[in-house]
Amino acid sequence: MTLSDISIKNTVFAWILMFGLIIFGGISFSRMGISQLPDVDFPILTITVTWQGASPDTMETAVADVLEDAVMTIQGIKNVNSISQEGLTNITIEFELNRDIDTALQEVQTKILQAQRNLPTDIDPPIVVKTNPEDNPIMFASLTGTATLREMIIEVRDHLKDSMATISGVGDIRLGGYIDPNMRIWLNTEQMARQEITVDDVINTIISQHTLTPSGYIDNGPKESNVRVLSEARTPKEFEDLIIAKRSGEPIWKRIRLGSVAKVEEGLADVRRISRVNGKTAVGLGIIKQRGSNAVAVGRAVKVRITNIKSMGLLPKNMSMILPYDSTKFVEDATNELLFTLTLSVILTSLVCWLFLGSWSSSFNVVLAIPTSLIGSFIVLYFLGFTLNTFTLLALSLSIGIVVDDAIMVLENIVRYHESGMNRVKAAIVGAREITSAAVAASLAILAIFLPVVFMKGIIGKFFFQFGVAISVAVLLSLVEALTLTPMRCSQLLTTGKETRIGSLMDGLMNFLSSAYRRGLTWGLGNRWKIISAAMAVFASSLFLLGGIRKEFVPAQDMGIFIVNIRTPLGSSMEFTDQIFKKAEEIFKSRPEIKTYFCAVGGFQGGLVNQGIFFVTMKDLKERPVAAPFKRRPRQQEFMPFIREKVKQIPGTQVVTVLDPSLAGFSAQRGYPIQFSVQGPDWEKLGELSGKIMDRMNKSGLVTDVDSDYQTGMPEVKVIPDRSLASERGVTITNIADSISAAVGSLRVGKYTDESGHRNDIRIKLLDKYNRQPQDINRIMVRNIHGEIVSLANVVHLNEMPSLLTITRYNRERGITIFSNIAPGKSQSDILSFIEKSSAKILPTGYHIVFSGSSQVFKESFESLIFALILGIVVAYMILGTQYNSFLHPVTILMALPFSVSGAFLAMWLTGTSLNLYSMIGLLLLMGIVKKNSIMLVDFTNTRRIAGMEVHNALMDACPIRLRPILMTSLATIAAAVPPAMALGPGSETMRSMAIVVIGGVIMSTFLTLFVVPCVYSLLSRFESKRHQKDLHEALVSLGEVTEKGTLDLSEKNENAAIRKKKSRDVIKLKDVAN
Repeated sequence: MTLSDISIKNTVFAWILMFGLIIFGGISFSRMGISQLPDVDFPILTITVTWQGASPDTMETAVADVLEDAVMTIQGIKNVNSISQEGLTNITIEFELNRDIDTALQEVQTKILQAQRNLPTDIDPPIVVKTNPEDNPIMFASLTGTATLREMIIEVRDHLKDSMATISGVGDIRLGGYIDPNMRIWLNTEQMARQEITVDDVINTIISQHTLTPSGYIDNGPKESNVRVLSEARTPKEFEDLIIAKRSGEPIWKRIRLGSVAKVEEGLADVRRISRVNGKTAVGLGIIKQRGSNAVAVGRAVKVRITNIKSMGLLPKNMSMILPYDSTKFVEDATNELLFTLTLSVILTSLVCWLFLGSWSSSFNVVLAIPTSLIGSFIVLYFLGFTLNTFTLLALSLSIGIVVDDAIMVLENIVRYHESGMNRVKAAIVGAREITSAAVAASLAILAIFLPVVFMKGIIGKFFFQFGVAISVAVLLSLVEALTLTPMRCSQLLTTGKETRIGSLMDGLMNFLSSAYRRGLTWGLGNRWKIISAAMAVFASSLFLLGGIRKEFVPAQDMGIFIVNIRTPLGSSMEFTDQIFKKAEEIFKSRPEIKTYFCAVGGFQGGLVNQGIFFVTMKDLKERPVAAPFKRRPRQQEFMPFIREKVKQIPGTQVVTVLDPSLAGFSAQRGYPIQFSVQGPDWEKLGELSGKIMDRMNKSGLVTDVDSDYQTGMPEVKVIPDRSLASERGVTITNIADSISAAVGSLRVGKYTDESGHRNDIRIKLLDKYNRQPQDINRIMVRNIHGEIVSLANVVHLNEMPSLLTITRYNRERGITIFSNIAPGKSQSDILSFIEKSSAKILPTGYHIVFSGSSQVFKESFESLIFALILGIVVAYMILGTQYNSFLHPVTILMALPFSVSGAFLAMWLTGTSLNLYSMIGLLLLMGIVKKNSIMLVDFTNTRRIAGMEVHNALMDACPIRLRPILMTSLATIAAAVPPAMALGPGSETMRSMAIVVIGGVIMSTFLTLFVVPCVYSLLSRFESKRHQKDLHEALVSLGEVTEKGTLDLSEKNENAAIRKKKSRDVIKLKDVAN
C-alpha cells in the first residue's frame, strides 16, 4: 500500500495532517527571531589591552609580543594577528572551524593569567571576547543636548544604560563617545618648583591621606553600632585640602595643601575621542541583541522605551534622545519585501496552474501545497534554533517553484486519468501510484544538490548551513504533501478543465503544442547527432560569455547606510581633526538626501587622533529628493562616490574612504571587498613595497579608496636619560620614567566615590599650559636620593623624530594591510588576479601577500560552492542510478544540466548581473530544478518500455504525454522567480541575482531538454542489456502486469495489483467509495 492509498482511504487523517502542519508552522513562525544574517559563531577571539599613554612600539614589545607568545601553544590556532597603537593593543586569534570556541576562550584566559607576571603591572586587565557579526550593535541611540559632556555621560551611566539593558532581547550595550568620569588633579609645575614639591610627593599624599578601609563595629551589650572612618576625600574641595606632609619621606613643617600646587576638578579621563550626532555633542548607546532573538522586535522595543523616557519626563530638560543609526529598519523592510515577493510568487504560480488546469479547484489543490510545505518548514527551523534571515527566507522563497512541481506532477497525472473517464477516487489512486517513482526520484535529485551545501567548508559554510537545511526540509515536506495530501484532495474535490472555457482553450493549445512537439521529436530522433552537436555548440558558446560577466562576492545593496572614514596628516591634534570633521558635517547637513549622521573623532576606541569615522543614514529611496548634480533619486551606490569627492575637497584631509556595509558581514575583518596584507622581515622595506603595490592599484582603474594601515611619520618625543649625569646628581632612571609617566601620561593613582555612589579613577597630569611643548618636560622636577630637587633638563636629552602610528603583526610577523573598494562596473575576481600578478613582480624573496577579510572569504566561498556543485552532481548520479537500477539513465537525466548553465550565463550577460554568492545559489537551484523535466521523460519512457515498447515508440509515446506537466512546472518555476527578478525594494539585489539565473536557466534547459534528452536516451539505449529486458518482459507477462503484445494497460495493471493485495471486502469498500 502506497502513501497515497493511505491518505485516500483516511481522508480525515490527511486533512488533519495538513491543518496541523499549517497551524503549528504558523506558531513556530511567530516565535522565530528575525535577523539579517544567521547567528554564526565565528571561531575568532579578540584580546584587548589598554595601557594609558604607552607608545605603539611599547605596546607591541611589552604587551602584544608577550600575549602572542603565550597563546601560540593553544591547540587549533589558525592565525594570530595584532594591532598596536597608542595605549591600546588588539590581538585577534582565529581558530580552525572545528574548534569549540567556548573551550578555546577558557584556554586563552588561562594562558593570559599565566603570562600576567611578564606583563606591565599597571596595564588594565586584558579583555577576551568572541568576535561575531551578530554581536555588533543593531542600532545606536544617542543622548544629546545643551548639557555638558560629563553630565550626559553620568546620565547614561546612572540611568539610560541600565534602562536599555533590561529590554527583552537586548544582550549588551556598547557605549560610543563615552569617557570615564574622573577626579582630575592638574599639576602646576611653577608652584611645585616654588614649593619644592615633586610628582612623587603628590602621589604619596593621595595614597596616604585618601584611603578606604573597613573599620568594624562596637558591641556595648544591648546595642551594636557600626564604625566607619571617613578617610576618603569625596569632592574637589576636600582633595584640595589634603596636606602634603612629607618631602621624600621627611616631614614638612610648613603646611602645604594640595590645592596650592594643583587644580582639582571632577572631570573626565583624557578626551581621545569625540562623538556628535547631527553636529551636536552626544553619547551613543549601541544596542546588541541576544543570540536568536528577534532583531526587529528588539528595535521596536527600544523605540518604545525611548518614547516612554521622553513622554514621562525622565530626561533632564537640556537633554534629548534620537536614533541616528538603525539597521533593524532595513532588516524589517527587507524581510517584508521578501514576504511580499513570496506572496506575489504564490499568486503568479497559482495563475499558471489555473491556466494549464483550467479549473480553480485544481489550481487551489496545487496552491495548497505551498503553505503546507513552506509554513510546515518553520516547525523544523524553529526547533533547530534558526532565525528568519536572508538565507532561510531566500531558501523558502526559491522553493516555491519546487514545492508546486511535485503537486503539479501528481495532479496532472490524476487529471489525465480523470479526463479519460475514471471517477475521482480511481483516478487519484491510479495516477498517484504511477507518478510516485518519478516524484520521489525528482525530490531526491534536488536533495542531492542541496545536502552537500550543508557540508561546505569555511565561514561561508556556516551561513549556508541554514539555507541547505531550510530548502531540504521544504522539498521533503512538498514530497510528502504531493504523495499524500494532493491525491486525497483530488479524490474529493477534483474538477477537470473541460468544464470551463479557459480549460477548453488550454486543451486546444496543448494539443497543438503536443502535435508540433511530436513532429519535431520525430525529426530530432532521426537526426540525433545533429541535435546533440547543436546543443553542445550552444553550451560551449555560452562559456565564452563568462569572461564578460563581472564576478564579485556579494552584490551591493541600497541599505541607506554607509560609513565615511577621514584621515588627516600624521601628527594632527585632536583639535585639528575635530575641525575637519565639523567641515564635513556641514557638507552632510547641506545634502537633503541625508537623514542623520553620527561621527566618532578618534575612532570608537579612541587614540587615533588624526582620523575618525562617520555613520551616515540616508532617507528612504522613495523620500530622497532630486538635487543637483543628480537628475533622479540617487541610490546609495551613486551617492557614496559623490560624498567622497566632496569631503576630499576639504583642506587638511589626507585620505577619505567610503565603506558599504552591505559588502561586509561575512567575515570578522575590516569589511572592505579588497583586503590583503604584505608581510616580510624588514619594516621599512614593507612600507616601500606596499607603496608600489598601492600605486599600481590606483593606476589600474580597477579600484577606488586605496589605503593601508601603514602610517609613518607620527611625531614622537624620545626622552633619553643621560645615565652619567643622572648618577652624578643622584637621580634614578626609575624616578625619571615614573615622574614623566605621571605628569604627561595621565597616571591613575587611586579611586574615589562620587555623589552617585560610583567608584571613579583619580588621575594626575600637568596642566595643559605646561604640557604643550617638548621643552615642558624639562621643567618637571624630580627628587634625588639625597632629597634634593633636580630639574629633568639636567639629566635627560629630548629627541623629536617620526614614528609609527600603528604596528600590525600577522602570525608574529610585521605586516601592512592594504584595502580598497571595487571601481564601478569592475570584477572583484579580476582585481584579485591583478593584485596577485602585480605582487609576484614587485615582491622580492622573503616577502609575500596574504588575502584576508572579504577577499579571503570570496576565494574560499567560490571554491566551496564549486565543490558542493560537483559533489551534488555526483550524489545525484548515485541516487538516480540506484533509483533506476542503471548506469546510463542518470547520464541521460543529467544532460539537462549544461544547458541550464548556458541559459543562466546568457541571462546574466544580457541583464548585467554579476556572478556572485547569490547567483551561485541560483545555479545550485537550477541543478535540482532542471533534472525534474529529464526525470519525467526518462521515467515515463521506461514505463512504456517495460510494457514492451521499442525505444523509439516508447519515446514518441511518453514524451508528448509529459509535455504538459513539463511546461507547467517550468512556467510555474519561472512565474515564482519573476517577482524577485523585478523587485526594487530593500534587499532586492540579492533576490534579483538568483531569480535571473533561475529564469534564464529554466527557459533554455526546458527547450533543449525536450529534444536532447530523448536523443541521448535513444543513443545510449543500445548499450543496455537486451537479454535482461527480455527476461524482465517475460516475467511481467507471467505476472499479468503486461499483455503479450507489449502494450501497457495501466488501469488493468493497477486493478490487478489491488485485487492481489486487498481482501475482497476492501475491494467492495473501495467500489462503494468510488460510486
